[in-house]
Amino acid sequence: MNIERLVRMANDIGNFFKAEPDHAVAVDSVALHLKRFWDPRMRKEIVAYVDGGGAELMDLVREAVLKLR
Repeated sequence: MNIERLVRMANDIGNFFKAEPDHAVAVDSVALHLKRFWDPRMRKEIVAYVDGGGAELMDLVREAVLKLR
């Protein structure tokens, strides 16, 4: 899958959960969403992207992706 599309999708998820007042809950919610609804290949690609710097991801999403490892 195209990494730009994955980044956009992940940031959209992050934007949804950033309204959560508890940052830890928001991070966990993003991670859980990615685990439940993303194909393992998609998760592998986004983890590799974060390992390479993950410059275009929101901080919230980057933290959540790191939890997927």
